Amino acid sequence: MLLENSFEVPAGIERTWDYLLDVERVVPCMPGAELTETVDETHWKGKVTIKLGPVKMSFKGKVEIAERDDEAHRVVLKGSGMEQRGKGAASATITTTAEESTSGTRIVVVQDLKVQGQAAQMSRGMMQDVTAKLTKQFADCLEANLQAEEQEAAPPAAAGTAATPEAA
Repeated sequence: MLLENSFEVPAGIERTWDYLLDVERVVPCMPGAELTETVDETHWKGKVTIKLGPVKMSFKGKVEIAERDDEAHRVVLKGSGMEQRGKGAASATITTTAEESTSGTRIVVVQDLKVQGQAAQMSRGMMQDVTAKLTKQFADCLEANLQAEEQEAAPPAAAGTAATPEAA
């Protein structure tokens, strides 16, 4: 199943790209995801809980950077996981591309998902809606975090000049 979503963030492409590649900063923005182990700089283990209709499923798995092109701002992740109650499995190839836009950076995420077992039965007709909702939540978190970091890095406005009276 091929799914595509995109969004824009009001931050420069290099800053956004650096953020997207920092797994420890980006995973908290992924709804239901948890990083459990950093194997090395291109391999991780984690958990993800997703709700499809009335059913909540938890997957435990691994993800790796399969391809990375910093010049083109393109990264391909490959992940796989087993449903923790043994009722299904999922694998995904996720291609993320960042491109400059008039308002900052446009992120395009293309997911090639393969689901088996209960996950496949429950996901029919729902997966596009669910991924669109999760992508929106991720985009909102990413934007908020980038803005917060920018504010923290900004120098205080003319510190001390307005508060000190002139000597007479």
